[in-house]
Amino acid sequence: MDSRLLRAIGPATLVTVAVVVMVASLAYGGGAAPLVIADAGPVVRWGLPTTTLIFNLAAAGLLGSLILALFALKAGDRAFDVALDVASVSAAVFTVAAGVTGFFTFIDAFNAQVTLGPEFGAQFGKFLTDTELGRAWLLTTVFGALLTVLTFAVRSWTGTFLVAILAIAALVPVGTQGHSGEEANHNAAVMATVLHIEGAALWLGGLLLLIVIRPLLPAERMTTVLRRYSTIAIVAFVVVAASGYVRGVIGVVTWEAMLSPYGAILALKIVALVAMGLLGAWYRLRLIDRMRESRASRFFWWLILAEIGFMGLASGAAVALARTPPPVDTSLPELRTPAEFLTGAALPPELTPWQWVAAWEIDLLWALLCAFAAFFYLAGVWRLRARGDRWPLYRTVLFLSGLVMLAWITNGAHNVYQEYLFSVHMFGHMALTMGIPLLLVAGAPVTLALRAVRKRDDGTRGGREWILWAIHTPFAKVVTNPFFAAGNFVLSLWLFYYTDLFRWSLYDHLGHEWMIFHFLITGYLFVLSLIGIDPVPYRLPYPFRLLILIGVMAMHAFFGIAIMMNSG
Repeated sequence: MDSRLLRAIGPATLVTVAVVVMVASLAYGGGAAPLVIADAGPVVRWGLPTTTLIFNLAAAGLLGSLILALFALKAGDRAFDVALDVASVSAAVFTVAAGVTGFFTFIDAFNAQVTLGPEFGAQFGKFLTDTELGRAWLLTTVFGALLTVLTFAVRSWTGTFLVAILAIAALVPVGTQGHSGEEANHNAAVMATVLHIEGAALWLGGLLLLIVIRPLLPAERMTTVLRRYSTIAIVAFVVVAASGYVRGVIGVVTWEAMLSPYGAILALKIVALVAMGLLGAWYRLRLIDRMRESRASRFFWWLILAEIGFMGLASGAAVALARTPPPVDTSLPELRTPAEFLTGAALPPELTPWQWVAAWEIDLLWALLCAFAAFFYLAGVWRLRARGDRWPLYRTVLFLSGLVMLAWITNGAHNVYQEYLFSVHMFGHMALTMGIPLLLVAGAPVTLALRAVRKRDDGTRGGREWILWAIHTPFAKVVTNPFFAAGNFVLSLWLFYYTDLFRWSLYDHLGHEWMIFHFLITGYLFVLSLIGIDPVPYRLPYPFRLLILIGVMAMHAFFGIAIMMNSG
């Protein structure tokens, strides 16, 4: 297929299929039906899902282009610059769509009458600053404006990396809104929605960029880029499938509910996801290595076009699904306990020895991180052994033990009871800062990655190159300094438990995730400064490491006494 024709047909197919499916699904599911009371009007009923669809597609173009540029293209090349140009245009559309969607959301939620008077402006301003939903759209719009400028101005490796991090963060506020805020499984719904948005944007955006840069790369380099994209797409597929499953189970609690309009639209998304997964597996296993053959190349790009069509189907269905009311449980609700009012979840049974094993509450983010870490670690070990190198078995056992412990802390009994029992919360805190990092550092994952990941010789950056860059940055030199790591380890305790950060971690799921990440990294950096074989810019002699350890232990003891004496 001609490159210019593909450039035109690909996006047109995506938008056409997405709009048709969205309109049909809204009509079928009642997502755009007028309300009996306080209806916002047809402009908002149809305009809100339309701008949401534009926002989602722009987010995909933004994030997918940045990530593919970082891991598959070479800075300074024409294809790299075009990828950032696509990201810049997408960011501009993202910003405008976020602003308009926030405006429509305000009218839809409060049935405000649009006027040019000061009262309407005051109401809209209050919505943007005083409500969680309004702040989410305001923050997203600000993120978009900043990204529009940065993607236009930045062309370096480091700048693009930082912009990509900002792009990932820009999708989080919107992901915390929607149906997820109305359900008992609020935390699981929020995290599933955020991961679903991020994974889908990465997958779709990278696919569209392949079409855009196809004429700019020779066949051999294009084959290499396709192979690298397919790896990114596999990760995105797993994230989208897992998060979609969790989100679907929360929205459809019984098999009978699948017969409802909500269930039918959800089934349409599932069909699209399965089809895209099969197409991806087919061209990864059968076609990429044959791209030099003209017939295989033509067939491959037709498959890409088909996958884009299924992407449009899934995108349109997703927007309609967010506006379609899920099946309602008509059974009488049970009396809620005070704990349910505070946490939004049912009070778990008494914590018995059996419950330490049997109680589970899945945190999808950490479940996926642990699974990916285990897979890539074992893949690295297998690659070393395949080429005749050795990797100590005890390091593999220690690292996997650390991942098992992390998975249990974030998904097991600790995750179930930590909101109710301070002792359980502190047990998890100690495990995150001292137990798990000790096992992970002993596994030497950075050393394994540097030995196992292939070095690139085409000027692009893969996993090995980004790891080497990270450990030699000025930031890494500061945070891995033994004195900084020890000070951070101690001060984090006091700052967290004696400020509003502790309250934030209990009442906001994003705060809870930040707490886990922060204390895990804090403990990892401290342990890394004392033991391990992973490369760090500077290590103290052993006597000084011992003195630092004793000092930190003393400060921990003082902190423990202060916590026990605190009655507040």
